[in-house]
Amino acid sequence: MSVSKLQYKKMSLEELVVLSQQNDLKALEELIKREQKNVFAAFSYLTDKRENISDLTQETLMRVAKNIHNLKNPKNFKSWLNTIITNLFYDELRKSSRKPDTISIEDTDCDEGGFDILSLIPDKKCKPHEKCVSNELEKIIKDTIRGLPEQFRIAIILRELQGLSYEEIADATHSSIGTVKSRIARARCKLQEGLRPYI
Repeated sequence: MSVSKLQYKKMSLEELVVLSQQNDLKALEELIKREQKNVFAAFSYLTDKRENISDLTQETLMRVAKNIHNLKNPKNFKSWLNTIITNLFYDELRKSSRKPDTISIEDTDCDEGGFDILSLIPDKKCKPHEKCVSNELEKIIKDTIRGLPEQFRIAIILRELQGLSYEEIADATHSSIGTVKSRIARARCKLQEGLRPYI
């Protein structure tokens, strides 16, 4: 039975993963298409080099296509994908001979209130007269996030932008859940400080 393009579009992520693992190329194509923007967005918050963002996005999607059969549980697709993103970002840092920043967990000295980055990221569907302000705010948020130490940056992006649980982030970054929580708390603090003049 052949499946129409529209049917693929209506499928859940998990269904697409299962079909992709059964060598359904159209399902894989839809899966890649669906995740492309998320992957690009994640890298655009991690690095400011436009050519790196495109290359890293392409490499991530190629690895997904090539290794989808190795994913044991289709429910874990998001977590698996973000592990690929994280590993590629660290590889890129090593290539450019930059060691990831080392940071102390101890010096959290700001209020850890419910700071929600997602509420600040502009809605793409905003009216034309709001576009200018939105784009400017998005640029400020990106610059502020890119100014964070790498471990903070990855943790906050995986949590706020990609929607991963603490456990999934711990797996993706090979860290303990306590470390992940601490990094996210400190990243939120630093973002709060950096964005205070604008919000």
